[in-house]
Amino acid sequence: MQRKINMLLLLFSIIGGAIGFAFGEVILGGLLESWPRFIVIGLYFGVLALCIGLACLLAEMIAPRLNGSSWRQRYTDLSWKLLVPATLILLFAVGGLLQLLYGLQFGGVKQVKDIVLVVDNSGSMLETDPDNERYAAAKQLINNMDSDNRVAVVAFSNTAELIQPFVSLDTQDEKNSVNAVIDSLKPTDGGTDFSLALTEAMKTIEGKENAKRGTLVILLSDGFSESNIDQQLAAYQEQQIAVNTVGLSVVDARGSALLQQIAESTGGSYYDVSEASGLALVFQNIYDKIDNRTLLTERTDTMADNTFYTLLRILSLGIIGAAVGISLGLLFDNRFLAVSFGSGGLAGGLLAGFILDNGLSGQAFTDGFWRFIAVLVLAAIIGLFTLVVPVSENNGTKPRGGGRKGSSRDIPAAGMGGRTKDSRSHGF
Repeated sequence: MQRKINMLLLLFSIIGGAIGFAFGEVILGGLLESWPRFIVIGLYFGVLALCIGLACLLAEMIAPRLNGSSWRQRYTDLSWKLLVPATLILLFAVGGLLQLLYGLQFGGVKQVKDIVLVVDNSGSMLETDPDNERYAAAKQLINNMDSDNRVAVVAFSNTAELIQPFVSLDTQDEKNSVNAVIDSLKPTDGGTDFSLALTEAMKTIEGKENAKRGTLVILLSDGFSESNIDQQLAAYQEQQIAVNTVGLSVVDARGSALLQQIAESTGGSYYDVSEASGLALVFQNIYDKIDNRTLLTERTDTMADNTFYTLLRILSLGIIGAAVGISLGLLFDNRFLAVSFGSGGLAGGLLAGFILDNGLSGQAFTDGFWRFIAVLVLAAIIGLFTLVVPVSENNGTKPRGGGRKGSSRDIPAAGMGGRTKDSRSHGF
């Protein structure tokens, strides 16, 4: 048992991780919105493990520092046969199962199915949105909602009114009915009162049927409200209802600051929109993030700072890292490498999970950067951990016998089939 390292394997492991990351990002970007999340995340980690495993196999074939030259002569065919099952298939299963667990609702959290649109209809909207594009954006969002969603609409200025109680969106006719109500809205010459708007939205939520369905609020405004909203925010916090706010061409800095405060204090997000034509994209972005919780992307809404899901992500990445390390041990048919690489994968995975949970922000470029760093950290620690947990070469040797012909020392230690038992082999 020795503590040693194969520097070529370390280098190749990092390179394999980088290649796996590139393929994984293509999978994540192309399939996440259309395929089940557990399949996409499983594929991401399966492909990553395959690339790391292939790179490490090539490194040991070139310089068998960890397994020994006898392994290269005798067992490389077996390693090639095990490559896909031990990496791609194993990590697809582990990653997919952990994603299913991560996607469950714990701690009384409700899955969001109901949405309240709270739309500013004050006189200032005649200037910031003269073509009423906010109405068009709201209708487009409703048309894109799933059939199991429900929607309610509140219009406000210096008063607030529920113009559409919660209604199911099972059919296009029901969606058209809600859109007709929105078309009937006309801007007023009133001011802006966030307190009344939030109060009316909460009354709508508390009066809805099926309280087990989670609710999300989208509040759009272009101005600042002098009203005190501390009491309203406390009610949203108590019921864990996120308010996502959208500021349209907000001139008064106090207005954008207040909208941001509403979002942050309730677990929502704030979006600053300079042109009304960008509202449809923002509304759709908010909708797409509803319960779109994965191990590799930012948590949003009330889950953003949830300690339970923070720990669950870190632990899940630790388990995935350990599985990657064990898959390499399976690949080389060496239990000592499985223990060493598995231990390194656990440590590297926990660190990778911590990096992701603190780095992910919802921005495409920066999120990709932190995933890249997490992958490199995992691959590097796996390759380095043979310096921490000792390993032994997987060398098969011929039985030694020095006695005279026909003596018991010449009889091979065989099983039922008469095969020589190699007492020094360290395979599984």
